[in-house]
Amino acid sequence: MTSRQPELDPRGSPGAGGPSDPSGVDGVRNTPRELAGEAPALPETADSALAPAPPSRPRRSPRGMALPLLGVALAFLLFELIPRVGLVDEAFFPPASAMIAALVEQIADGSLWQPLGDTLQGWALGLGLALLIGVPLGIAIGSVYLVFMGSRSILEFLRPVPSVALIPLAVLVFGAGLESKVFLAAFAATWPILLQTLYGVRDVDPTAMDTARSFGIGRAQRLWRVTLPSALPYIATGVRISSSVALILAVTAELVLGIDGLGQVINVARQSGAVENMYGLIIATGLLGWGLNGIMTLLERRLLRWHPSVRGATR
Repeated sequence: MTSRQPELDPRGSPGAGGPSDPSGVDGVRNTPRELAGEAPALPETADSALAPAPPSRPRRSPRGMALPLLGVALAFLLFELIPRVGLVDEAFFPPASAMIAALVEQIADGSLWQPLGDTLQGWALGLGLALLIGVPLGIAIGSVYLVFMGSRSILEFLRPVPSVALIPLAVLVFGAGLESKVFLAAFAATWPILLQTLYGVRDVDPTAMDTARSFGIGRAQRLWRVTLPSALPYIATGVRISSSVALILAVTAELVLGIDGLGQVINVARQSGAVENMYGLIIATGLLGWGLNGIMTLLERRLLRWHPSVRGATR
């Protein structure tokens, strides 16, 4: 009786782990890293398998950069063609190229800078006054529940009052000058800051406050270390919204009351029939609002770079 010979593995001798056999001793398969002489890779654990990959920084695609420029080009082409094809009278709505040319001319001869500075002065004073009023008042109201409940009806009554409706009051109290413009801008800009601060204080995590109390942290330190950091995103959003509101009211006061600024020169250009200059100044006002909003957005991201929402948006 002859014994059966073991079958030979065509890749090498049985169990020997020949040069072309990826199996090692005792049938343990070698990895490509081991065959190349490198250190074996660590085994993947359950935690490492379930751990999410670190988020990569999104790169802005060329399409995402080109679409805004395409929108601007299409709007320019539309406003250029509407008067030229006769849909509207060029005496009342000149082509876009004439508006831009008038704006460039006013920038070159320096006639734009003084009204622009006057408008920025009223905007800055109004927004600063709104900050000084809205943030402390919002913290005070939001920190005490009884005060919050008792003042809700007053706030809900005053908040919808249009700021333009207060122009006669501003003229009677302050006169038709810078004080009226600052008053109107501050009144309108206070509400977004006040309400955002109030609700930011009310939205503080109770667990964080209880933890601070358990460690013996006083009221002032809790306000500085817990309440303000938690409410800061709300406050920043309110300031960004109030920035646009303050600019709108500043220009409105200049238009209606004749106060120095972009609104006044827009009205003067309209009355004198300089339609191209009027539209150029309107474009300058829009660019000013767009630039201020962009600055506020950058400051908000810089100030809140520690916040998860901003970190996620900038990755």
